[in-house]
Amino acid sequence: MRATLMYGAGDVRVENVPDPVLKEPTDAVVRVLRSCICGSDLWPYGQMPATDPGQRMGHEFLGVIEDTGADVSGLRRGDVVVAPFVWSDNTCDFCREGLHTSCRHGGLWGHDLDGGQGEAVRAPQAEGTLVKLPVGEDSALLPSLLTLSDVFCTGHHAAVTAGVNQRTTVTVIGDGAVGLCAVMAAKRLGAERIILMGRHKDRTDLGREFGATHVISERGDEGVELVRQATGGDGTHTVLECVGTREAIEMAIGAVRDGGVIGRVGAAQYDEVPLGFDTLMRNITVTGGVAPARAYIEEVLPDVLDGTIDPGPVFDRTVSMDGVPDGYRAMAHREALKVLIVP
Repeated sequence: MRATLMYGAGDVRVENVPDPVLKEPTDAVVRVLRSCICGSDLWPYGQMPATDPGQRMGHEFLGVIEDTGADVSGLRRGDVVVAPFVWSDNTCDFCREGLHTSCRHGGLWGHDLDGGQGEAVRAPQAEGTLVKLPVGEDSALLPSLLTLSDVFCTGHHAAVTAGVNQRTTVTVIGDGAVGLCAVMAAKRLGAERIILMGRHKDRTDLGREFGATHVISERGDEGVELVRQATGGDGTHTVLECVGTREAIEMAIGAVRDGGVIGRVGAAQYDEVPLGFDTLMRNITVTGGVAPARAYIEEVLPDVLDGTIDPGPVFDRTVSMDGVPDGYRAMAHREALKVLIVP
C-alpha cells in the first residue's frame, strides 16, 4: 500500500510500504476513507532532523474495517469508524477517568505503527479505540466526522477545561483549524461573546460563521489591549490558546480576566511558561493539555449527525495520496487552512 513518510524538514514522500496485518487479537485493520494533515505536523515539517528510514505520518483518520482480531467485539468488517488521535484500551483507570491520552496500554499513531496518512492502518486496541459511525462510505458528513479524531475535540477540550458556559466571555487565540473549532465549541457550550484573535481574513471570516462575535488581528501587547478595551478593561473570563508559541501563551495571560481560566491546547513549542508572581496574584488558572478525544466523541457525535455543528469547512483543500507533499507545502505557506486526504 501507499503511505506518507517524513524524512526531515520539508522532505515528505509517498512510498510503498507493507500492507497492515493483524498482529494481536485486539487489533483491527482499517481501510482509510479520509485522513488529513494536522497543524502539529507542520512543526516537524519545519524543523525535523534528517532521518532514514522516514517517519510514518498522520494521526487523524476514519475508514472501513477490513479485518478484526479474535478478541475484538462490537466491530465487524464493513463498519465505518473514526479513530481518535491517540489509541487506547478504554478500560484502564485513566480511560475510565476520561484521560485516554494517558492510557496504560495506549500509544500514538505513526511512531512504531502505521500512520493515518496512508491507504490502511493496523489499529491496536481496536475495541477501545475505534468509534463506529452510523454512516456509509460515501456520506457527505465524512469531513465533519473526521474532525472528531482531533481538531474539533481539541478545541472542545480547550473550552471544557476552561469552563466555558453561558456566563463566560471567551477569547480564542489562533485562527488555525483548532482555533476555529474552539470557537465552534465555545458557541456550542453557550458562550455569547467570543473574541477570535487571528490575522488571516479568510479564516477569521469562517470563525465568524462558527460563532465569533469579534475579530482582533493585532498580536502581542497591542492585541491584548484591544481585547481589554472590548471587555471594559478586564479581559475575558476564559482564553483558549490554540497556537503553542510563547507569544501566544503570553497573550493569553494578558487577555484573561483576573480569576479567569486559560485552556491551553496548542502543541507547545517552548520550554517555559511565564507563570510568576503576577499571575499568582491575579488568581489565573492554566489548564488544558492534550485532548482525550476518545472521551468526547460520543458526546459530540449526535450534534454532527443532526447538523447542529458542522466543522467540516475547516478543510479547504482536498488531495489524493500523490498530492500529500504539496498539501504540506500549502499548509506551511498558509495557502491552505487544513488539507483533506482522500486515498
